Amino acid sequence: MIYFFTAALIIFISYAVLPTLLIRSLNWGIVKDITEPNSIALTFDDGPDPQYTARLLDVLKKHEAKAAFFVVGEKAAKHPLLLKRMQAEGHTIGIHHYRHISSWILSPGSLKKQLEQTKQVIEAAINEEVYFYRPPWGHFNLFTLWTARNYKIIMWSGIFNDWKIKHIRNTLSESLAKETVPGRIFLLHDSGETLGADSSAPEHMINHLDEYLQQAALKGIQFISLKKNIRGIAHEY
Repeated sequence: MIYFFTAALIIFISYAVLPTLLIRSLNWGIVKDITEPNSIALTFDDGPDPQYTARLLDVLKKHEAKAAFFVVGEKAAKHPLLLKRMQAEGHTIGIHHYRHISSWILSPGSLKKQLEQTKQVIEAAINEEVYFYRPPWGHFNLFTLWTARNYKIIMWSGIFNDWKIKHIRNTLSESLAKETVPGRIFLLHDSGETLGADSSAPEHMINHLDEYLQQAALKGIQFISLKKNIRGIAHEY
């Protein structure tokens, strides 16, 4: 029995953990920064959320900030109007799997299906080509780069544990300010329904983001759409 578990562990590490570590540490086939001067890319995962995403869009519109939303396909299918609003207000929409499931437990065929299903949902809502992708939890497997070869994979260079209220209740705007370096990609979340997240965490995130965007504008920082900065180097279909 111990040999079986040892073999299984080796296979799992080789298929899931090791590719993730190598891809993320060596920046193979991924984007973690932007090149636009005096700019930061805000990105939001796990939505669209009927309670929080519209409020987040209100805040972004208030500060004339653009962002990217990596949406969960099954949620996007239920809330196409939120996707239409994202597009109308100049935001980028990308893929975050059809279900919020780790690539670590997906076969190449299952991963391809997650991408294709989400792509179809998004494109049906906004009638625009989708070519940005972020895997849930930033997990890759041995075949991710090949399976997602027609997408630009967007990671992040600033993450703030905003899915847990205890980490952000009083400090998120300060943490964002400390990490404000032009060229960075910030990761936040507009839904608290993901495993391990606090359901009301986006409430705190949105309030702090409102304060932060006001402060950042005074310093001349712009928040831009990924399409403006990265589209030129995306794969062509």
